[in-house]
Amino acid sequence: MAKQSLGEKIRNAAPVRIIVVSFVLLILLGTLLLTLPVSSREGATSPLDALFTATSATCVTGLSVVDTTAHWSVFGQGVILFLIQLGGLGFSTFAIGFTLLVRRKLGLREIMLASESTGGSALDAVSLMKLMLGFTFACEALGAGLLMLRFVPMLGADGIWPAVFVAVSAYCNAGFDILGNVPGNSSMTAFAGDPLVSLTVSALIVIGGLGFVVVQDIYQCKIRSRFQRKEPARLRFFSQICLRGTVVLLVLGTLSFLLLEYNNTMKDLNFFEKLNAAFFQSANTRTAGFASVNIAGERDFTKVLTCIFMFIGGCPGSTAGGIKISTFVVLFVTVLSTMRGREEPVVLKHRFTVNMVHKALTVMILGLLLVFVGAGVISNMNPPIPFLDCLFEAVSAFATVGLSANVTARLEPVSKLLLCFIMFVGRVGPVSFGLSIMMRRRGERDSVLPEGRMLIG
Repeated sequence: MAKQSLGEKIRNAAPVRIIVVSFVLLILLGTLLLTLPVSSREGATSPLDALFTATSATCVTGLSVVDTTAHWSVFGQGVILFLIQLGGLGFSTFAIGFTLLVRRKLGLREIMLASESTGGSALDAVSLMKLMLGFTFACEALGAGLLMLRFVPMLGADGIWPAVFVAVSAYCNAGFDILGNVPGNSSMTAFAGDPLVSLTVSALIVIGGLGFVVVQDIYQCKIRSRFQRKEPARLRFFSQICLRGTVVLLVLGTLSFLLLEYNNTMKDLNFFEKLNAAFFQSANTRTAGFASVNIAGERDFTKVLTCIFMFIGGCPGSTAGGIKISTFVVLFVTVLSTMRGREEPVVLKHRFTVNMVHKALTVMILGLLLVFVGAGVISNMNPPIPFLDCLFEAVSAFATVGLSANVTARLEPVSKLLLCFIMFVGRVGPVSFGLSIMMRRRGERDSVLPEGRMLIG
């Protein structure tokens, strides 16, 4: 058999492997750039800190071992923003989208990769790509403009760059910010009661966490039909699940944070500021990583609840992480249906297939396994840090959220490397990561095996 060239290997590679490798290469490029002396205000950065920051930015997490404002120069912050933008959209998605913008045709291979990147079908992947780039840059530009209304009067011309940085970081659900120069600020704490900043950032987070498939469906069914003077069409089942799940989790999160932290981390705010801060934390907890309150000072039960929200995450095909709302809904409905004695899980007059339930269960189990093993290792290697805070850190890394109970910078090197791995798996997805390693060669088929019967429960 003739040896394949590198180009042939790339053309024959599964799309999921190309996506995983593209993230690895992007992280390595970011690490190289961040180790340069020009990237830091304090000289060269250690390779480990550069790797951690590059991984966190590319995986749109937000965990940081150094202060983003104080440590990184404008060039270094630009590199981080570049990694956030490409990591949020997906490097493969961005490259294919750019090809479409310059009006080059996509081949079958590129269409397959586009479909894998967006989570859409091969038929609408091309149109989805075009919408993704245009919608993304429009939202980020609008968000930056609104944030400038607050930052420019406060910081002068120096407020333009933080407005752009935070807008992109919020839409991509990254959680990085460069607001360290704002008096009394740690992340977004100085703006906990500021509706202009907190609601703008919250809106960007929620929109980015909905996913491009949902955005495309809303545009085609509800917006474009009105321009064409047609009756709005019904949203697809997937979009209905994502939108309803997002609303329910936002409301539950807001009420929970308001009640649990009313006289704790929010005690210095008035009622409307507390309500604003609670909503911000609800929107932010599942996907981004900004903090409008002192996370380390939260009650233990609040941290546990935060871990649950972080683990669920946002919607598939979005800039958010976690196991995704759709996965949680499939498992939740399956449990309810089983308890009611139904053979198939049914919601909104639709049933979930066995394969879908299996995949959702796989994602959850792999996620839980990675999170608890990671938390156990980190706790064992950092005895002074409580296990709950280690678990909080591991969940935040897996769900690419970026919230931290002031733990990240205190970890020893092996724990930081472990968090890098957890962030990477969380961003590309545990199933995609597993497939990229264990995918079988073409032509291999499952043999017919006898059914295994077992008692369950």
